[in-house]
Amino acid sequence: MDTKAANNSPAALAAAAQQLLEAGHLTPVVKLNSYYATFQDLFGPVRLGALDGPELLERMHAHGTGDSLVYWLEFKDDEEFPAIFGSIAGGSALKFGLYRSRETGQWMTGSSRDQRPITESQAVEIARRHRDQLIEATRVLDRFAPPEGSTEDIDQAYRHLQASIMQVAPDVANLAWGHKYLSLYAPNKLDDYHSEEFQRFHLIKLLQLPPEPRGRYVCAGRFIELARAADLPINHLTTVLNQINGRPYRYWRIGTTISGRHVWADMREGGFAAIGWADLPDLSDLKHDRASKERVAEMLSAAGDNGAVATRKAGEILDFVADIRTGDVAVAADGERILGIGRVSGNYEHRPDRLLDAPHQRAVQWLDIEPWKLSGSEGLRTTIWQFANPNSQLEFEKSIQSSPGPITSQVRRAASISEPPEPMIEEINAILRRKGQVILYGPPGTGKTYWARRAALDLAARDVFGKPFAHLGKDQRAELEGHGGLVRMVTFHPGFGYEDFIEGFRPQAASGQLSFELRDGVFKGLCDKARADGRPHYLVIDEINRGDIPRIFGELITLLEADKRGLEVTLPSGRVLSVPKNLLVIGTMNTADRSIALLDVALRRRFGFVELLPEISRLHSVVIGGRLPLARWLDALNAAIRSSLGRDARSLQIGHAFFLEEGKPVADPGRFAAVVAGEVAPLLQEYCYEDYSVLHRLVGGLVDMTLQRIRTELFAPGRTSELLTALLEPFPDLTASAEAVAQDLEAAQLDDDLGEPDE
Repeated sequence: MDTKAANNSPAALAAAAQQLLEAGHLTPVVKLNSYYATFQDLFGPVRLGALDGPELLERMHAHGTGDSLVYWLEFKDDEEFPAIFGSIAGGSALKFGLYRSRETGQWMTGSSRDQRPITESQAVEIARRHRDQLIEATRVLDRFAPPEGSTEDIDQAYRHLQASIMQVAPDVANLAWGHKYLSLYAPNKLDDYHSEEFQRFHLIKLLQLPPEPRGRYVCAGRFIELARAADLPINHLTTVLNQINGRPYRYWRIGTTISGRHVWADMREGGFAAIGWADLPDLSDLKHDRASKERVAEMLSAAGDNGAVATRKAGEILDFVADIRTGDVAVAADGERILGIGRVSGNYEHRPDRLLDAPHQRAVQWLDIEPWKLSGSEGLRTTIWQFANPNSQLEFEKSIQSSPGPITSQVRRAASISEPPEPMIEEINAILRRKGQVILYGPPGTGKTYWARRAALDLAARDVFGKPFAHLGKDQRAELEGHGGLVRMVTFHPGFGYEDFIEGFRPQAASGQLSFELRDGVFKGLCDKARADGRPHYLVIDEINRGDIPRIFGELITLLEADKRGLEVTLPSGRVLSVPKNLLVIGTMNTADRSIALLDVALRRRFGFVELLPEISRLHSVVIGGRLPLARWLDALNAAIRSSLGRDARSLQIGHAFFLEEGKPVADPGRFAAVVAGEVAPLLQEYCYEDYSVLHRLVGGLVDMTLQRIRTELFAPGRTSELLTALLEPFPDLTASAEAVAQDLEAAQLDDDLGEPDE
């Protein structure tokens, strides 16, 4: 296979770094060095060595203060010290070996499954041990000089370094936070990837076989040497690699023989990967957890598989359905023979219509369909197998990078966007990037749900594919808005609760017995998915104010804040909840139901707000029945509402969307009458609280003042002229003269020239 790795050369990486630096996406070296110096001044070995007792404990392990070491390592992200040095988010606070409970103030240690309280003096002893081990590790680094020479010489030196660090710091050196501390202390000797998964992934992408044995420090020499060759600080190198390579993905073997039949041709031509088990139903609701595995195993046992075989096969099925992620690599294989390599581009689908004996499918963009033989042997007897051998991973990556249709790089994604977002979407996006969540509020019919969904889809399309949603193909759109896509939508209502949104117990029938199972709610499940996936996810909460928000949100009142994203809280169930930064929330709120002033103060603080009001310009040029200029009439009606309905009248206006169908203004008199009869008149009756004198000021002759009722007979076919006369009665100055219509047409043309949306 002819490997093309020009983008991995030091010169190419240096050029990419320069472009990112000019675009403001890299921190200048002087500023970078000042951040390292600031960290050393506050938490370096000299500073920590001068502390002891409770002061040391607080300085190192007090999560609740922004002045502690653990806070700076995991959460600090501001002008003083931005979050550009590799993330260690995720897991529980016990990943630091020690934390203080918010609820009780008690110091805790142990593991997430077996945590135990300890005294302050015991906590101080743990902090001392951590401090002493970190200091000893920094001394090892002080004595170490990164070698120049062959790759084997570099690897050998870093093997010795790893052994030395592990010897003096056995409790902290192999933890992500310990590695981050040491990388901030010696950025010219260690990389700032704090996970072996990231280190080894990027080496494979560089077409390098990672060194053995495994460990957090043994790979560093490769990155330090590459940074030296490219004349880049390590932080610039890793940032460039992140941009080029994206987040780590996995390589999955997918067998191509089902019930004795070869299905590779179907998969290749159809653009999908498939597995058999045709008797199993749609498995879209399954997760990769114990309950789902037991459920699938029961189905397989009922079909004749024995217990052990059923359990093993259930694991493979769940790998395919729930564990493979979009962006992972699919390897179509027949024994040791590799038939095709591609990128998984869609979520699980049940498609018996496409392949009857292999209905469980995932969309795949096949990149290399030239057969070749894998040098190693992995998973030959399985249908689904995750390749763990780095030699195999390297062979697959060479195939991908030499394919005629290479995987699209994420670097300079923003530059590939050919047109900027619409102003409304830009405003929504600005708030989302600042706060993480926004509410679109306004009177009914002002397009709140429309803009919330449109913004989520367009921003997700630009995040993932580098272009607006309108430019995506069918498969790409499905990845965003399909079942389990990156844009999800939920509607709040009075019956919607905490157990629906966060977690709760649900009844489940198993073997004839009714039991209750703890299940994730919509939001908690989406948090886990977004955290694992790494790409931006969007949740649209329609009618957010119709639910009991404090009850539904629970702990989210804390976790939604921008500086609390990634912070973990323990739920009543004992499980942990945290909100990743890549989960963005767009809510909609009808102010005719409830003013934002009545929202919970804590909630208002955490959300940004965008007000949507009637856009009269959307209705220019339409004259109903040759008599009623739609835009002018609606403008006059809303002015009458504002002057007649008291303090909250601004929130009770009639939105333009009532008079739009498929994005176009209603022009037919019959359709206009139907809108007034079915939507506008009932809404105005509700606003006026059966006060027909006020209602008469709004819709004139449509009200029978003697009988105190709406004259519904005027909505009948053939009575359009009477209906228009009644509606124009309160506004005698309205005219549909040729001059007025010409003015409306001119305004409509100006809106089009300025790029007003046409749907």
